[in-house]
Amino acid sequence: MNSLDPASPALGVPFLRTIEWEMMDKRKFFPLSMLSSFSVRCALYPLTVVKTRLQIQRHNEAYKGMMDACVQIRRTEGFRGLYKGFWVSAAQLISGVFYISTYEGVRHLLKERELVSDSRIRGMVGGAAASLVGQSIVVPFDVISQHIMILGQTKGASQAATNPLGVVVEGRSRFQIAAFVTAEIYRRDGLRGYYRGYTASLCTYVPNSAMWWLLYHFYQDELYKLLPTGSSHLMIQCVSGTMGGFTTTLLTNPLDIVRARLQVQRIGSMSRTFRDLWAEERLRIFSKGLSARLVQSAVYSFAIILSYESIKRLSINEEYRELVRW
Repeated sequence: MNSLDPASPALGVPFLRTIEWEMMDKRKFFPLSMLSSFSVRCALYPLTVVKTRLQIQRHNEAYKGMMDACVQIRRTEGFRGLYKGFWVSAAQLISGVFYISTYEGVRHLLKERELVSDSRIRGMVGGAAASLVGQSIVVPFDVISQHIMILGQTKGASQAATNPLGVVVEGRSRFQIAAFVTAEIYRRDGLRGYYRGYTASLCTYVPNSAMWWLLYHFYQDELYKLLPTGSSHLMIQCVSGTMGGFTTTLLTNPLDIVRARLQVQRIGSMSRTFRDLWAEERLRIFSKGLSARLVQSAVYSFAIILSYESIKRLSINEEYRELVRW
């Protein structure tokens, strides 16, 4: 499980399986990483809005599924309806920098001090630590943006479910709406209101991140055994990321619904939210909003790994450049 793979008959030279933290020029890596992350989030944000609305609704009262939600939001709220809360959510770029720095830093520390030799386990530990740091930064922005996302969802939905803060939309700009939501959360709950659902977020995203990075490295190893020697290394990484995202989404979907409802519907506790959800949906909690979340996760994982691993290759220090394989 070394970063450097031995020579293969087809290539004749060794290559870097994993580009490590110390091998990169951070002055190139961070700006390129932020730019690519913003581009991917911008392209996939409508799926986040659709997923959130599907998770918040009771049964299928408002939308029958992912495509129906997309069509209805586009028809009743216009294209801008799919980007509600985007600029608040865009602050996740900050958490993204801390996330990737923590992930790479923990992996580097575990390797440098010879605490863990297996890259899959290093990835799992790094992913868990990175998510803990990232969620601590991003949860307030999630809480605010999700309240904005569901504004305008009126069909088959109660005011308490889709507009618990009583936001008046008419005659207000997007900035004024975001400012009102921010102020109203503070008025009702104080600073704690911005961390509503924080425990649920950790229970959802920390194991999700840990499993994703573990599976990312695991699927790479398995694909190398199955595919012909000389297959594109970047292609194998992208497929591995997609498979990892697909798997973790299937395993953590009920927890993500609990998190979303806690943060938006202002229910008292995680256990009560789960009990109410179970009474309302039963086994549908495993499939509620799953189609949008699967598409979002698979596409997001593919796009993020494509950009992340490409940027690592572009940012690598000159002495390692000959060992890079695309």
